[in-house]
Amino acid sequence: MSALLEIRGLEVVFDGFWAINGIDLTVDHGELRFLIGPNGAGKTTLIDVITGLTKPSAGSVTFGGTSLVGRKEHKIVRMGIGRTFQTSVVFEELSVLENLDLAASFRRPLVTLLRQRRTVSEVVTAALETVGLGDLADRPAGVLSHGQRQWLEIGMLIAQQPRLLLLDEPVAGMSQEERERTGELLTEIAKDHTVVVVEHDMEFLRRYASQVTVLHEGAVLVEGDVATVQADPRVQEVYLGRSRDEKAA
Repeated sequence: MSALLEIRGLEVVFDGFWAINGIDLTVDHGELRFLIGPNGAGKTTLIDVITGLTKPSAGSVTFGGTSLVGRKEHKIVRMGIGRTFQTSVVFEELSVLENLDLAASFRRPLVTLLRQRRTVSEVVTAALETVGLGDLADRPAGVLSHGQRQWLEIGMLIAQQPRLLLLDEPVAGMSQEERERTGELLTEIAKDHTVVVVEHDMEFLRRYASQVTVLHEGAVLVEGDVATVQADPRVQEVYLGRSRDEKAA
């Protein structure tokens, strides 16, 4: 594998607060990487920098050898980077199929968007099948369950044919059954895409992660496979220990 995303010396400062403090991170082509850490560790801020929502104070971010710093959000999307947010964003009045078709349309010439679609593209059909919503293709997105809405949003990313998917807490608020289905979905997607999952759920991580980066106070604390990360005493102190304290509270 070779590097798809490279981050070096990244810093983000908000009114004197160091949200990100010197992060170095490399994500290879075809990798399924989990990015974890306690609240305030800098996970979502890092995703915001990659996608152009936040401008870094210092450092570099390159994607496929091209710098992302200073680029507009829509241009970063067209370069092949897609993301989800902690709260799903779908068009509730449109059907599942229409949501997917609309997401895929950004690659079509403007003149074709003015014509009524008579067929469903192979890209949209494949995305629908991947996320397992084929039986709900004609249902309004507004009637979907929480988990189904998350899968639809992931499908909308797939329909855009990105090289890199950034998923921000995709299993938050899901039932156990939905979490298991999402884990299987991420494993399937990672066969054809590079995927970075922002998560803080250790049980979900143990079941589905391979490579893990742990952030703490805006910096990389440790990287490695699940066993390495779990065994690291620094992770146990700042992350696993904090989780136990929160549950006790």
